[in-house]
Amino acid sequence: MSKAAVVEPKVSTRPEDERLPVGKAAAFGLQHVLTMYGGIIAVPIIIGNAAGLAPEQTALLVTSGLFIGGLATILQSWGAPFLGAKLPLVQGVSFAGVATMLAILNGGGDLSTVFGAVIGASILGFLAAPFFAKVIRFFPPVVTGTIITCIGLSLIPVAGRWIMGPPAGEEGHGSLTNILLALGTLVLIMALSKVGSAAISRLSILLGIVVGTVVAAFMGMVTMPNLADTAPVAIPTPFAFGMPTFDIAAILSMTIVVLDIMTETTADIIAVGEIIDTPVDSRRIADGLRADMLSSALAPVFNSFTQSAFAQNVGLVAISGIKSRFVVTAGGVIMLVLGLLPGLGAIVAAIPSPVLGGAGIVLFGTVAASGIRSLAKVKFEGNMNLVIVAVSVGFGMLPVVIPAVYDNFPAWFGTIFESGISSAAIMAVILNIVFNEIKVGNTENQSVFAARPIRFLSPDNLHALEEGDTFVDGKLVDKEGNEIPIVPASKVDEVRQKIDAGEITDTSQIVMICKVDDPDGCVTMDEYEAQQEAREAKTDEQDPKA
Repeated sequence: MSKAAVVEPKVSTRPEDERLPVGKAAAFGLQHVLTMYGGIIAVPIIIGNAAGLAPEQTALLVTSGLFIGGLATILQSWGAPFLGAKLPLVQGVSFAGVATMLAILNGGGDLSTVFGAVIGASILGFLAAPFFAKVIRFFPPVVTGTIITCIGLSLIPVAGRWIMGPPAGEEGHGSLTNILLALGTLVLIMALSKVGSAAISRLSILLGIVVGTVVAAFMGMVTMPNLADTAPVAIPTPFAFGMPTFDIAAILSMTIVVLDIMTETTADIIAVGEIIDTPVDSRRIADGLRADMLSSALAPVFNSFTQSAFAQNVGLVAISGIKSRFVVTAGGVIMLVLGLLPGLGAIVAAIPSPVLGGAGIVLFGTVAASGIRSLAKVKFEGNMNLVIVAVSVGFGMLPVVIPAVYDNFPAWFGTIFESGISSAAIMAVILNIVFNEIKVGNTENQSVFAARPIRFLSPDNLHALEEGDTFVDGKLVDKEGNEIPIVPASKVDEVRQKIDAGEITDTSQIVMICKVDDPDGCVTMDEYEAQQEAREAKTDEQDPKA
């Protein structure tokens, strides 16, 4: 009788599939929730006030947003067949739809019209997800690095508004107390990151927020809610504001928002893949976008709005080093619980915004730094990549530094381009296609904006070495690994003239010219050093005292 072969279960080696102990997963998950809590409750509050809702109705929008955000996060991180990128991505109510929803309300619509527009546009987005997934080839490092950098930079004003405290015009806005509290939180997070303990360092954001809130409480800056007036458990009532109404114009305007959200979510999926060093293909992007759009389509059922990946939590993944998607799943469960427990949610909502702002500086800055790290992989010599990055970043930052720049444009244009992330993403993709995908019209000297000057040395000016220059396999290379040709003294003037005339646009061409014009003229460093030693030996023979 033969024994049946024992098949060992396949163990995933992907970093995002790491499973942490329940306690650690819950702690790090809570850190994710605290990071995005201020953002996820902001949209319901803005829309509730614009719709003229009573405080208890606005509170329902807030808890509904937490409830749906938790479900969407679990779907995105844990995943299901054809749904979810299975990456550490936190989902929540998107800011991208605020302007359009306000326009619908100001145009005579109500919340039922808004909810109908969200449902209709999200269904269209769900159907378009596979198409969006095919654009992965148009997101090389020059594009993804630019987008990630702009995600971080465009979020800095969010942290700035948190630091200032109450909105402009209200008492306490921009007070020294608020700024010092934010600065103290930032310094504390930095100190906790350098205590020599990996566990404390990874929880530095959470600990900094907790300690900052305690300090703020002693300063009288924390208003604790009256829990006696709050129900212990409250399941969001489906269609609490009535059945949705489907207005074609509202759906079309919201569809533009959905396309914007899909662009941002695609960028976030690619960004987190870069950060945790895991492969992201078109199938994974499609699954992530389907989860995004399905969550958005179901959100109005429970009185919430479009869902998207939160960019600030991408920064938390980078700074904490916790790559497990199951940590984010734990965060989704916590959000779900907060959505069911209004009292607990009210306590978390008591965290002062300056404390969140101090933590936001670290988080959002880390996102930008991650983008810069991606750009370090890009080759900038002999191409237009430098201009692609420069124009895309500038275009993306334009609506961030001048929010009113598109006020006189059509509403649909402003809806798309008033987001710095979308502006940068669209521009980077278009320019990459124009200059890197379409080869027609390209030249070897494409732009006057040289990424770096053409360097060469001759035996007479080797003193012009720079920091980072070194010898590798007999060749002189700079700190980036690019070879620096050694040009014979007799060829220096000729090489300079050809550089000035634009005939030489790359250092490799210098070596080629030397070899064509004078095969024996260009020497390697080994040959040069041997010649130098021979000359020195000859000098010693002629003058023994030298």
